[in-house]
Amino acid sequence: MTVSMTLPALGESVTEGTVTRWLKQVGERVEADEPLLEVSTDKVDTEIPPPATGVLLEITVAEDETVEVGAGLGVIGTPDTVPAASPALPAEAAQAAPASSVAPAPTPTPMSTPVAPVSPAPAVATTPTAGAFTQRGRTVRMTRIRRAIGENLKKALLEQAQLTTTVEADVTRLMRLREQAKDGFLTREGVKLSPTPFFVKAAAQALKAHPVANARINEAEETITYFDTENVGIAVDTESGLMTPVVKAAADLTVAGVARAVHDLADRARSGRLTPDDVSGATFTISDTASRGALFDTVIVPPGQAAILGVGATVRRPGVVRSGGEELIGIRDLVHLSLSYDHRLVDGADAARYLTTVREILESAAFEDDLYPDAAT
Repeated sequence: MTVSMTLPALGESVTEGTVTRWLKQVGERVEADEPLLEVSTDKVDTEIPPPATGVLLEITVAEDETVEVGAGLGVIGTPDTVPAASPALPAEAAQAAPASSVAPAPTPTPMSTPVAPVSPAPAVATTPTAGAFTQRGRTVRMTRIRRAIGENLKKALLEQAQLTTTVEADVTRLMRLREQAKDGFLTREGVKLSPTPFFVKAAAQALKAHPVANARINEAEETITYFDTENVGIAVDTESGLMTPVVKAAADLTVAGVARAVHDLADRARSGRLTPDDVSGATFTISDTASRGALFDTVIVPPGQAAILGVGATVRRPGVVRSGGEELIGIRDLVHLSLSYDHRLVDGADAARYLTTVREILESAAFEDDLYPDAAT
């Protein structure tokens, strides 16, 4: 018995996909609940499982080949079925490569790096990273995801009047709260408490007070839609490129709820398990460049949105604090928040008011009820 494997529907607006990698070869056993191949679309890279457990008898679509939804990808047979020849795997390609052949390059590693503690300037690295060895001196095919990212960002820059406004927030109280709560939070929620959920929560709350930043221009109708929900896209750096999964109704979630959602989406983005629904419906976006050590970024507003918030690295440095009517110099945790916005929708004063609200929410650090739910009741 044989079963034909076809490209499944991957979202309402997705009509085709590109096979980027087969994870099994003809003749190998496949399980119904494990990935068999990777497919790239304009929205997301995803892994496709086989329709049944058995043996991969035939591959009908080669890597880097694009086919429409519903097209045949391969054939699965029962374990005792004899494998057939595959046009996607020529006989000469199946032969062992000579010892002198050049070994295939390893998979590139993610470009993001952890943020190091504030310290004297480190020595300049002299050893190239693993990713540099895979790209240096090579010409490679542009992936479907990379093309889509480029086209969307170019479209946004060409069609929008984009500006950026930046403020600095003192998040010393917030960082202390996080430090005190993180161990208990990990035990209770099962995920680490990073600073990101606080910034997402503050940004989403501020959107309720400033809906002008949570809007979309409808070009054909010459109208503006002000959204009644805050669906926040979170930019995630992956080996395949920038992915932006969406935390739905973020303003209605607790910090714990945001933390769980961000952890789940980021994990699935980096492992290639996002669905089209995961990356659809964003009304606003946050780009957290802290993990790459950037102080602030002039991020680009995605198409169909009014604004995007850039969150820079939180650094400890001297700052002026007011205590008992006096101004003192103290060591503070400071972060730059930059709002890039479409000036057709958002004025500079609107951007400043929105950022001021975000800053006030973060500096007040009034998240105890979210972090200590038992105490709140």
